[in-house]
Amino acid sequence: MQGTVDGFSYGAVTPVVAYLMACIGGALGLRCTSRYLLVTGSWRPAWLALGAAAIGSGIWTMHFVAMMGFSIEGTAMHYDKPITFASLALAIVMVGVGIFIVGYRGATGTALFTGGTITGLGIASMHYLGMAGVRFHGRFTYSTPTVAASVVIAVVAATVALWAAGRVHGFPGSVGASLVMGLAVSGMHYTGMAALGVRLDGPSHAAASGPEASVLAPMLIGPLAFLLLVGAVVIFDPMLMARADRTPVEDKPGVPAAAVAARPGRRPALHEGQGPIRRPEHHGSRTPQNR
Repeated sequence: MQGTVDGFSYGAVTPVVAYLMACIGGALGLRCTSRYLLVTGSWRPAWLALGAAAIGSGIWTMHFVAMMGFSIEGTAMHYDKPITFASLALAIVMVGVGIFIVGYRGATGTALFTGGTITGLGIASMHYLGMAGVRFHGRFTYSTPTVAASVVIAVVAATVALWAAGRVHGFPGSVGASLVMGLAVSGMHYTGMAALGVRLDGPSHAAASGPEASVLAPMLIGPLAFLLLVGAVVIFDPMLMARADRTPVEDKPGVPAAAVAARPGRRPALHEGQGPIRRPEHHGSRTPQNR
């Protein structure tokens, strides 16, 4: 028998909160990528990995916050935890692949297309793997054209986000890019949900049905705590704060000299033993001959 679904059991609350979570994850990931561009040496991959984990966690959290408002009339739902957390790992890994490609090859041309495609497929795969973890007295069906549209949205959103990660470095630009990214990821989610149909195997003997906020909320604690931790790292990082207020990085305390020397457009550092180049001093009309 055909089931009836409701994706907005709490009204606009879950879509708005889900959108904010996608924006927060995107903003933190972009700021970590900006930090990657300011340092040299072994710390660079660590900042890219942290950015990928932040974006992946934000996308995953957005999905399951939105799922708090999802219910199927006439049957109760629960979630397969191994599959649900596997979708989180998939999101982080595939977003990470895309970020590393763009980080090391540049946010242009083939690298951007490849990284955006992999990341977008990762976002879509996370969504549909997460839906595969939903357990109820029936099964899901999908409209193929709408699923294809959701995948296209995910790829385009990921490509734009990676382009912004490689090109947008200021705080206002990162915020704007994260708002666009959050809108695109939320659009992908609800497009995917629009492709959804439900076939019930028969009447459920469950005592109650409805949105499973009480089931999902404990599963979100870990990713939310991680995003808070990344937020603290970003907020108190001296180099990102220096870039945010446009103060020269070399004037900020605690900034490594190697990072200063690696800034684009920075003059090469003098070799050891060289002194600064000084211009001759002139005092009025005095010259070396008439001193």
